[in-house]
Amino acid sequence: AGLGRCGDLDAAVRHGVAGLQTSSEPASDEPRGCVARYAWGRDYHRVVRKRLHHLADRLREVMDEPLQTRVCVDTAPIIEREWAAAAGIGWIGRNTMVIDAQIGSMFMLGEILTTLELEPTAPAKDRCGNCTRCVQACPTGALTEPYRMDASRCISYLTIEHRGDIPENLSQRMGNWVFGCDVCQEVCPWNRHAARSSAESVNARNPLVPSPPLADLCELSADQYDQFLRGSTMKRATLEMLKRNARIALANHRRDKKGDGTAE
Repeated sequence: AGLGRCGDLDAAVRHGVAGLQTSSEPASDEPRGCVARYAWGRDYHRVVRKRLHHLADRLREVMDEPLQTRVCVDTAPIIEREWAAAAGIGWIGRNTMVIDAQIGSMFMLGEILTTLELEPTAPAKDRCGNCTRCVQACPTGALTEPYRMDASRCISYLTIEHRGDIPENLSQRMGNWVFGCDVCQEVCPWNRHAARSSAESVNARNPLVPSPPLADLCELSADQYDQFLRGSTMKRATLEMLKRNARIALANHRRDKKGDGTAE
């Protein structure tokens, strides 16, 4: 992918986006919570940022001209997905995720903004076809229509960003998710045969992270929170938010076990 000159109006179509793929099978013990795959390993912000800084240093070594760079990993007001699509990394699917035909959508995005000018690659072609599995599978109806998401209904937003109580009409549809949600990616055919990453950084540092026991999570202390989530992206959610999410997941599990059918 090409890298545009910082400050130029056409920088949004000449840039590079690097991906770190991650995929693995979740644990299935009950009653346990479920954590989005990207949060299983080390904090991806640190992992991807380190790799991009190495790449930027290498660019400066091999280029004859003076070179300025800035590394961004979800830390700047950059429309990453649109840039990734424009750079040919993948297309934006109906679930609003960037999808690569070879590795699916379970990868992280990061950018190097630079004064170096390179030829841009062609944008990727939309290959979702007539598939609407993600739209149909979304537990809370956050995908209001193809390619459009109501973030306020998204389980990822509710479990990670939303402060305070979660409305019952949404909480009862959150299932056992306690941090993030992978449903719209799990049902995507492009993730079905995606190769798993061999990077150690994406493996769960703690075997309980992918599916933490809900009862224990409900009683988590501040010290346990710091120890359990040291170096993890999951610290984006506060202790009280994680305990709130665990209580919701436990209530949904018990409701399902009784056969109420309200929670999904």
